[in-house]
Amino acid sequence: MQLLEDRIRRDGKVRGTDILKVDSFLNHQIDVELLNALGREWRRLFDGCGVNKILTIEASGIGLACIAAQYFNCPVVFAKKSQTKNIAGDVYTTKVESFTHGRVYDVIVSKDFLCSDDRVLIIDDFLANGAALEGLIRLIGQAGAVLVGAGIAVEKAFQPGGSRLRQQGIRVESLARIKSMDEKTGIVFC
Repeated sequence: MQLLEDRIRRDGKVRGTDILKVDSFLNHQIDVELLNALGREWRRLFDGCGVNKILTIEASGIGLACIAAQYFNCPVVFAKKSQTKNIAGDVYTTKVESFTHGRVYDVIVSKDFLCSDDRVLIIDDFLANGAALEGLIRLIGQAGAVLVGAGIAVEKAFQPGGSRLRQQGIRVESLARIKSMDEKTGIVFC
């Protein structure tokens, strides 16, 4: 998606060869107009798939998922990274290693909000090694729900997550795919 690639070129900041900071417009300060364009594009890509639930993981995916959900006219469920007193009853749970935070989380979704009748679209901000998506896919499987696919804002295509998921037959639609990046030479898109 040219609009997103242009914004990354203009405002993204590369750290080393594997960190891309897009916090000025995507996952800390949010450009809602840009997110609206992303939501419309995911709707176009997944139109006719019967999406009735969007799933993401806290925290950076929530804004993207909420905007996208407006285009699908469905609720958003987000996997929490810790059990709270607000979550009563049975939960689906799995472990997810965070590339960004360098730690493993127990992520949970209440069984009240994900069930076998659901056709689920995963929405997230980044895809690198794929651990978060794989964890969300396990939660969908535990619920007996149908995974429609994953809508990703930025995929680091030089890391293995996207290709591994696609090889498993999972539909992954990334709106910006980065082939390589370096502080000195910049970003090369696929």
